[in-house]
Amino acid sequence: MADDGHNQNLQKPWSTSIDNVIDMLDVDTDKGLSGGEVSKRIEQYGKNRLQTEEDKSAFSIFVDQFKSLIILLLAVSAVLSFLFGDFVEGFAILVVILINAAIGFFTELQAVRSMEALRELTQVMAKVLREGHIKEIQAQELVPGDVLAFSGGDVITADARLIEASKLKVNEAALTGESLPVNKQLELMPDDTPIAERSNMVFKGTSVARGTGKGIIINTGMDSELGNISSLVREAEEEATPLQKRLDNLGRKLIYVTLGLAVIVVISGWAVGRDLPLMIQTAVALAVASIPEGLPIVATIALARGMQRMAKRKALINKLSSVETLGATSVIITDKTGTLTENQMTVTDITLDGIEVNVEGEGFELEGDFQFKQKAQSPKIQGALDEIIKVGYLCNDASLTIRDGQVQQSVGEPMEIAFKITGYKAGIREEEIQEILPQVRKIAFEQSTKMMATVHEQGDNSYYYAVKGSPEAILNVSTHVGSPNGQRKLNNDVKQRWLEKNDTIANRGLRVIALAKKSTINEDKNPYENLTFLGLAGLMDPPREEVRSAIDQCKQAGIKVIMATGDHGETAREVAHAVKLVDSDDAPFILGKDLQNIDNLDDEQRLEYLGTKIFARVDPEQKLDLIRLYQDEGEIVAMTGDGVNDAPALKKADIGVAMGERGTQVAKEAADMVLEDDFFGTIVAAIEQGRTIFNNIRKFVLYLLSCNISEIMVVTLATVMNLPLPILPLQILFLNLVTDVFPALALGMGKGDPRLMEEAPRGSDEPIMTRRHWLSMSIYGALITAAVLLGMTFVINTLGFSQTKSTTISFLILATAQLWHVFDMREKGTNIFVNAVTKNKFVWFALLITITLLLMAVYIPFLADLLSLTSPGLSGWMVVLIGSVTPIIISQLLKKLKLVV
Repeated sequence: MADDGHNQNLQKPWSTSIDNVIDMLDVDTDKGLSGGEVSKRIEQYGKNRLQTEEDKSAFSIFVDQFKSLIILLLAVSAVLSFLFGDFVEGFAILVVILINAAIGFFTELQAVRSMEALRELTQVMAKVLREGHIKEIQAQELVPGDVLAFSGGDVITADARLIEASKLKVNEAALTGESLPVNKQLELMPDDTPIAERSNMVFKGTSVARGTGKGIIINTGMDSELGNISSLVREAEEEATPLQKRLDNLGRKLIYVTLGLAVIVVISGWAVGRDLPLMIQTAVALAVASIPEGLPIVATIALARGMQRMAKRKALINKLSSVETLGATSVIITDKTGTLTENQMTVTDITLDGIEVNVEGEGFELEGDFQFKQKAQSPKIQGALDEIIKVGYLCNDASLTIRDGQVQQSVGEPMEIAFKITGYKAGIREEEIQEILPQVRKIAFEQSTKMMATVHEQGDNSYYYAVKGSPEAILNVSTHVGSPNGQRKLNNDVKQRWLEKNDTIANRGLRVIALAKKSTINEDKNPYENLTFLGLAGLMDPPREEVRSAIDQCKQAGIKVIMATGDHGETAREVAHAVKLVDSDDAPFILGKDLQNIDNLDDEQRLEYLGTKIFARVDPEQKLDLIRLYQDEGEIVAMTGDGVNDAPALKKADIGVAMGERGTQVAKEAADMVLEDDFFGTIVAAIEQGRTIFNNIRKFVLYLLSCNISEIMVVTLATVMNLPLPILPLQILFLNLVTDVFPALALGMGKGDPRLMEEAPRGSDEPIMTRRHWLSMSIYGALITAAVLLGMTFVINTLGFSQTKSTTISFLILATAQLWHVFDMREKGTNIFVNAVTKNKFVWFALLITITLLLMAVYIPFLADLLSLTSPGLSGWMVVLIGSVTPIIISQLLKKLKLVV
């Protein structure tokens, strides 16, 4: 924490006065710490981060390679070889075990390190007062003595003693188990107050449910209360992803099948007089060869590479399982602001009583004229305009850092930044207005009221209330309306006219905010009563140019895109039409309040709701109903969100998508994916990557099982039919390493076929291997098996080759046929020569490696003797070429006839 003196005095900051805390930590609460002081304290206290799980060591990864049934089967084979006196083969199998372990080690090491690197990409941010300005920095840079600022939706990033609190409630369930948000205040607490009751403190790892506050940081990192807990309990159980579970189940089924076949091979071989030790070794080798031991590794590599690709596209994935789910997404429920639009708001229109004003200057431009539509402009009209601009500037959480006439840094919501910039255009300066109207209280925006207020002290011992919010909400709590000619009563007719003006502005695609004020002699009055309504501000947030193409891509991919926004229905419809989400400018929309009745919808109403693409005035709670509406129809739903109240919806959605730029930390932690750029197109890119990954794994499994089944069928049929053994145990193990690993890995690392986004989403329960895939696997395996057995029979009976040479031919036909089989994994309907497989550079690299290894096995004496191989000669190579190419020629014809996938 601090030095020994500080430690002694700040052991119980909740029972220490704020002034003492300030003195002990030597901080100016109006300016915060200086850069130099921060550097000293980081040196003294270290970074503000918890000690996470230690990165998995390379040694532990290597040891894990020997903890599998596959290695056990190989070890049994080695032991049997030694028992039967075949020491060369026994040592060879041990070498195979080490090679297998090495391949698994290096691929898994890459996957683990990729995941560790990805964890570093996500950084929690915090708002802190430094050198007189509120800045947003990485939370790990916080130090004791920093003044931390937070509001609804923020995650508390260090333990802090409160110095300001306005309607502050904090979720402390993660720390104390308290399920309801805890009220916070500034009063001193007794020394013996337990953590759950320290209401003048906030703690690292908790989150703000509502309200705003500031606090002086007392403890960071492992010195925090959360750090104390994490130092006692630092273990997290790894959970396999749904995909990995499916692959494991597939592997277990294959083990039972192949062990059964192995028994048949042993009994059949022994019955026809073959050497029993040889048949046992062959059976064990077959069992090992038939099991796709690389499945979990390749799946992890494919998922990790997919996550890296998504990270480059500004999509950070929190969970591996989310990558698989992304590929099955069929509905995207998206917010409007910042996702479909630029999220750089500008106040373009101000409407007073009988007066309309256009505001020039866009985005962060600090200069712009106010153009009155009326010909005459009186001082009273200017005064009314200045008043409404002042309210927008004061009732505000945003902070601007302006130097040399330009915005250097902005912190806060885009809408509030827009009001700050409008005030700057009108001549308001922060230091001057804070001196004239210092803020004494802030009432944070709440979804239930749809309003926010700030209270300011005036020079005449009265208090000025600045209020902004939705037009409907503000009008409902206003009793008067302001105008250049003075106040007048706000009756129902006047209110209705203002609501009509609100609709007119919203119909132009602008977001509409109402502003109001009042003055009283009491700073603790209810801010939302007896207000004077001042007028409306229209804010423009232009649609993103790239969104149209992304929505078109979703339509081609069979993905429904639904807009769910808190904005006015007309505004939402205007934006939806602009981005081509809907085809007409009078498309229907449904209000969020109607979603509460979805359980009572009849079939006709349900179809109407499911056919609607725009939902307006939707509260975060109502998003839950919208998600349920689609999930009940069997859809896989991706949902965007940014606020603390969006967290339940993000959790309920199959894929929760949080906004990285404007999203709260609570939303980010609840989500499965975080968009660093808040761009809708990034979701679409992530879905495409999810489809590619699943498709790559499916290709890998189909390829691998086809190769494995051919090895099983070759030996089983030869044994049952009392033919010479076409392939020996050690040759099977060699093939298992060569043809299984490299081409299969190459398939798992492909970039995929762009046409995947022209297909409908796959079902969430669709297995990796469908019936058509199992049938195709059997056909592919049968073709390779027939080529091997016919080739071996030909060279024995026609060419009169010896048994060693004949076995060499069958071994090479099997090996090369499996290599060419990789080209059967192209997508249906693609060109035979130009497709995702032929364009995959890893495939060609894998083929080069495997062919080189096969030639070495045949022509390097040591390896040839070990594997019982010999040079096939020119005629032998011709048989190998014809025998290995024939299966792929036939399979391509079958693929054209759509008999195989």
